[in-house]
Amino acid sequence: MSSPPISTLPGIGPVSQKRLEEAGIATIGDLQSLGAVEAYRRLKFLFPQEVTLNALYGLEAALRGCHWLDLPTSVKTVLQQEAKAINEALRRGLSSRCRLD
Repeated sequence: MSSPPISTLPGIGPVSQKRLEEAGIATIGDLQSLGAVEAYRRLKFLFPQEVTLNALYGLEAALRGCHWLDLPTSVKTVLQQEAKAINEALRRGLSSRCRLD
């Protein structure tokens, strides 16, 4: 049984769908397997200027079946921390992610 396309999730419009597919996330199952944070990380890497915190909220809300404005404050706080860490890592560049101890 195949997973429905990502476009069938509420809140995933044509632009988000295209970007997700470019990041290798074409189905709901793909997004569920990766989770919203990893999907955001991939999108942010591919589209650093275009992808914002709202995309992360939207992905998490889509997985939960709600509107992003209805995400609990505690969830938004965690997502903000995750986004901040991803953004800082991208600013530092890929080379700083590898430590040679």
